[in-house]
Amino acid sequence: MKHTQRFFYSLLLWIMIALAACQPSTPAQQTSALTPALLTQAQPPTATPTPPPTPTDIPATATPLPPPPRDHYQLTVQYDDRAHRLEVSATIDFTNNSTETIPELRFLVEPQLFPNSFVLHKLTWGDGSEVLNPLWDRNILTLPLPQALTPGQSQRVCFEYTLNVPYSSADTARPLPFGYTERQTNLVDWYPFLPPYRAGDGWLAHPPGYYGEHDVYNIADFDVTIELLDPPPNLTLAASAPAQQSGLTYTYHHTNARNFVWSASSIYQVYEQQVGPTTVRSYAFPFNPAAGQRALLDTVQALQLANELFTPYPHPLLSVVQADFLDGMEYDGLYFLSRGFYNSGITPPRAYLTLIAAHETSHQWWYARVGNDQALEPWLDESMATYFERLYLERYYPDSLDWWWSTRVQYFQPEGWINLPLYDYAGYAQYRNAVYLNGAIFLEQIRLAIGDDTFFAFLKDYASRMDGQQATAKDFFQILEAHAPNPQAVTIVRERFFKP
Repeated sequence: MKHTQRFFYSLLLWIMIALAACQPSTPAQQTSALTPALLTQAQPPTATPTPPPTPTDIPATATPLPPPPRDHYQLTVQYDDRAHRLEVSATIDFTNNSTETIPELRFLVEPQLFPNSFVLHKLTWGDGSEVLNPLWDRNILTLPLPQALTPGQSQRVCFEYTLNVPYSSADTARPLPFGYTERQTNLVDWYPFLPPYRAGDGWLAHPPGYYGEHDVYNIADFDVTIELLDPPPNLTLAASAPAQQSGLTYTYHHTNARNFVWSASSIYQVYEQQVGPTTVRSYAFPFNPAAGQRALLDTVQALQLANELFTPYPHPLLSVVQADFLDGMEYDGLYFLSRGFYNSGITPPRAYLTLIAAHETSHQWWYARVGNDQALEPWLDESMATYFERLYLERYYPDSLDWWWSTRVQYFQPEGWINLPLYDYAGYAQYRNAVYLNGAIFLEQIRLAIGDDTFFAFLKDYASRMDGQQATAKDFFQILEAHAPNPQAVTIVRERFFKP
């Protein structure tokens, strides 16, 4: 996410909608909006899509190789909610799973973007020796290795730091998920983390943009211990994983995940429901209990549909947290929904609470399971998540599909190349129109070009093949064209929406 409001909320909602989500700096190719008549040609997804063909140009291994070692984060926290301060000890183990020798480690330290937030006390290698000559470039910390890591070698890094959580005004026009308000404290990207290392490209570490997301996450394992120091009454922790509690100490194990996030508040009301092996839990402010329950039900429905259409959700918990900031924002195992969605009408399906709950839930696949470079190829998660809103309505509220296309998409007359880097769009509106909305039109056109059975078989195969990896446009189209009975039709659609 990532994303919005009517009258006051509605206007912002339309302008930022459920997303975090332009026109490129060079003139974009004109893309006409789909007409309602064309939209009705797509048929609803079948409950049991046709099994995907076996693509001949995608190598498959008869005996799957064991997965490479994942990065491991051991995070120990003393949390003072009243002072908005954390004392953190972080031990991070990295294995070079690339085919190249790596001379340095590059960490993303997002709190460094906030004045006096990240105060580093100690930085050592696993053997206890001091890290020499660390180099800061805004949110990027580069550590020259004492000895370059050849493929398969590992390195441990230990941080000790204080985290002063910044105040985040609930009324800021730009969503700030990291910070505290009078109602909650949100801890996202609160520890130094290693982005993926890609052979030929190096570390996928990017500077922030004003809108959208710039961070790229590796799959990792997280062991987190949080000790509360003199907490206020009724303090509740929402997190990406279930907690084991002993007194004022909470222990979490979050494995095979992109990140670990948590939120603290003394006013959360908690609602939950089971979906197979997964507990869905809604954390909401007490002012509108029906909205907190609605967020739970919408998330449950979206989770059930995504489990069916893509791959099974891999974690024991999915948390949805009402956010005291505008827009929605996704993380692995937890996502935030703006308070604006809870306050601007909750009757499904024509409520942003429902649409954005579906959108953000789908990011558990298009961002978390299937990773991508959000700075350079944001369409790979945002176009897919926006189109999932259409799939959600198609399954549960088909009478509202025309409304969705006309109000959510065509109203903005979206145009622009959908495959540009985040930094190449002129502003948020153009970025949203191209990546989110024109991206949804692109996926609809692909579906119409190849047919429903092939389209849904492709989605399932793409989600399965790229699970736990970093997908690129090349991966997307390689798998798509292997499924398509008429690859030339895919090429024709692609040329309308993608800048060469």
